[in-house]
Parts: sequence; C-alpha cells; structure tokens
Amino acid sequence: MGSILTPAQLFCRIREKTKKNQRMAFLSAVLIGLAVHMPVMLSDIPNHDGLASMYFDQNMITSGRWFLTVACGFSSYYTIPWLIGLLGLVFLGLAAAALTELLEIEKGWAVVGCSGLLTVFPALASTFAYVFTMDGYMLALLLAVLAVLLTKKYRYGFLGGAVCLAFSLGTYQAYLPFAMILSLFAVAMLCAGESNVREKIWGALRYAAMGVLGAALYYVILQILLRVQGKELASYQGISGMVSGAASAKSLPKMLYAAYRDFLAFTLKGNVLFQNAVSLTAVILLALSAGYLAVRLAYRRKWWKNPAFFVIMIIAVVLLPLSTNVILLVSPGVTYHLLMRYQWVLFLIGLTAFVSRNRDRMPGAVLAEWIGLGAVFVLVFFYGVTDNIGYSNLQKRYEKTYAYCVRLVDRIEQTEGYYQGIPIAMIGWVGDESYPLTDITLPVTSNMIGLSGEHGDSLLYTADNYREFIRNYLGATLNILPADAMAEMYYSEEYMEMDSFPGKNSIKIIDGILYVKTENRTR
Repeated sequence: MGSILTPAQLFCRIREKTKKNQRMAFLSAVLIGLAVHMPVMLSDIPNHDGLASMYFDQNMITSGRWFLTVACGFSSYYTIPWLIGLLGLVFLGLAAAALTELLEIEKGWAVVGCSGLLTVFPALASTFAYVFTMDGYMLALLLAVLAVLLTKKYRYGFLGGAVCLAFSLGTYQAYLPFAMILSLFAVAMLCAGESNVREKIWGALRYAAMGVLGAALYYVILQILLRVQGKELASYQGISGMVSGAASAKSLPKMLYAAYRDFLAFTLKGNVLFQNAVSLTAVILLALSAGYLAVRLAYRRKWWKNPAFFVIMIIAVVLLPLSTNVILLVSPGVTYHLLMRYQWVLFLIGLTAFVSRNRDRMPGAVLAEWIGLGAVFVLVFFYGVTDNIGYSNLQKRYEKTYAYCVRLVDRIEQTEGYYQGIPIAMIGWVGDESYPLTDITLPVTSNMIGLSGEHGDSLLYTADNYREFIRNYLGATLNILPADAMAEMYYSEEYMEMDSFPGKNSIKIIDGILYVKTENRTR
C-alpha cells in the first residue's frame, strides 16, 4: 500500500497534473473577478429579491432546482457577499481552466482574454446582484462545462458528463445552453481534425448521448424528490411546462421563429454585447479577424472542395441560435432576463480561441491575431466598466430607498391613531411626482436585471419589499398586510383622492387599517 502524501507532496502532484495554461486561466479569472466585482463583494447592497433573502435555504425544488440547496450550502444560507462572491469566483476560475482545456487554448494572451471575458461579461454582474444564490449558480456553470470536457476527453466520458449535466440542471437550468454550445464547438473541432469519418460520427454521438442521459437523470431525480417532499412543480417561468415538455408540434414553428428572432434581437440590439462605438468596433474586429483566418485555413486545407464542409457550416448556422435559445423552445412564456443569457459570452470566447490557434506566419494572419488580441482586451475593459456602472446604480438605489423609508416610517409613526401592530396597507411603487427619477445609467444598465432601475429609483415595488427593507435595514417592525388587502380600497374614490407620499393626505386610517398611498394614482 502506498504511503500517504504530505500536503506539500499533494500540491506538487496537483501542479504536475495540471497544465500551465489551466493554472493561468484559473488565476486570471479569480484575479480579474476580484478587481471588477470587489465593490459588490464588500458591500451590502441588496436588490428587490435580496431583501427577503438575508437567510434562505435555497430549497427551490418546485422550480426544478433540486440541487441548489446543496450547491449554496457551502457558504451557509446567510447572505455573506464576500464569501459567496469568493466561492463563486473559485468555481468560475475552475470553469475557465476547463474551458481552456476544452477549446485547446494555448497562447497566454488568449487564456487571459477568455478568462477575462468569462469573468466580466455583464450577465455575471446581474448574477452578482442576486448574490444570495450566486455561488450555487457558478457551480452549475462549472458542472455544465465539465459535462462537455469529460465527454471530449474520455471514450466513455459521456457517462460522467451526463451526471455533471444532471446536477447542473438540478442547480440552475439556464446553463443548459452553455453545455449545448460547447458541445457544438467540440464537434466542430472534431470535424476539423484529422480523424476518419467513423470516429467523427461516434464522437458527435457521444455528445448527444451525454445530453439525453443527463436530461433523463435530471428528470428522474426531480420526480423522486418531488414525491419524497410531497410537492409539485411551480408555474413560475414556465417551469412545469419546461420539465414536462408540454410544447405541442402545432406550436413548434412559432417557437422556432421566436427563438431565432430573439437571438438576433438580443445579439444586435440587446445593449449587452456592445454598448458604444468602441465596444461595437471591438466585436466587429474580433469577428473579422476570426473570419479572415477561417477563410485562409479553409483555402489552405481545401475544405471548399468537400461538400461536407458546406453541410457542416449550414448545420452550425441553424443549430447555434437554437442551442443558445433552447429555453424559448421548451418554455415559450419564460421571462428571458440577463441572468439566463450568459451563454452569449461563448461566441466571443470561441472567436478568441479560434484566432489564438493561428499558426500562419504570413503578415496578414499575424496582423489578424494582433487585432483579435486588442479587441478582446478592449471588451474585457469595457465590460468591467459596465459592471461597475451597474453596481454604482444599485448602491444609489439602495441609498434612495433608505432615505425614503426613514421619512415614511417617521410619518407612519406620527400619524394620529397609530399604534404598534396596526394593520398597514400600501402599494409598493414609489411615485415620481414628488420623487422624480434620477437614474442616469439606463443607457448602460437597461437590460441588467437586478442592477437597473426596472422598478424606478428604489428597491420597492411590493408590500413585502417594504416590510423586509424596513425590518432589516431600519430595525422597525410594521404590520404590513399582503397586497390583496388593497383589492377593494385601491379602486375606491377615497383612495383616488388621497395624496401620494409625502403629501399631507397620503396616510389615512380607515376602518382600523392605516392606508399609505405611495404612487401617483388619481383615476
């Protein structure tokens, strides 16, 4: 029996078993992530969902996320931004290392560039806004990447890949497109290699097997756990229909059209891939560099003489948008926000990886590589700036909310007839008549859910938001009633005639209930 390794020997063994570019990818992702996301990691600036998640056990099995409670358990179920953020960046660093191996990225500039893109893409900033679940989501992302890597590296790796995919889906289903796009990349690399047709077909089938087995395992575990816990899938975001595959063949053409249309709309007008002339130019130059090198490679290898080359290109053009938007195919009614669009970064990473594989020493090819390098680092910089604009906006929204609630609680407590525990009914919207909108970041943050002013300048838009914010940040306990308590009063003449807060007549006690009118509603 072999001797037990000492800690020093273990670290040396790990160093021997890992490649330099993998270690570089991990460190680049973690360090760039710390540099860009440190403001939100060292602050307590919740968004509207975070107000009720100071402690949350993440038991989201009714949303199909049966592994999320385990994935988020490493950092405890308390919202500790620096710890959750650090764990998330470690998982992301491991995903960057796995991507480096999967895409066979060897050149140092490309390793750092791809890790930087993965770490600063605005979808990650939106995920940081929901920091209470961020580490679990990053573990799901890592598992999605590992599913494809295992399938590529080992003959029967698709079995291990299926397990990884199942647990990734069980944590957050939105990273399924990550695995699908990376599988298409891997198949494309296989087709471009020197293996024979039989090996290429077998290789492509392994990725398909990984996906089918992974989805089946996810579904079986989900059904078992639902029965054990005596629960049913929720209708939120179309989860129940997504898992059951309720889409009919009759609606398929409409769903396909919606998926392609959304892909083009978000890519071209989503205000995320590029937000100004500089970032747009960088994306175009990166794409042109890769296109130029691809044409040279196809000409040199005479791919254009093989009909299979054109068939593969057509298949890629058809499948990539569908893989990117597969969620719209299985759940057409989903609200498709930025957290669920992280996979778009893979197109930039794929272009970067391809440019870095250039072995052509001709001046044009070398220049294309230099242009690609410059474009990548311009994008990393501008995405980092975008992330911090979002964080700055969230900080200001928190401060405005704090100031507003201090005034509101004081007025409530000074209302004649108020007593501790009196039922309070209010609508969450903060009216913009007395409190005009001051958010100047919308040209940048308009699509960054969790960081933008999608509910105005404050964090409040439901009665629950008020209750949790006032309790957790002001230390006051108000007996705020559920929203349905306003059902009758909301449309009454008496409510219409009330002023909006801070108007003199904005708080009134009627039939033992203290009503607070915060919005500008007159008719």
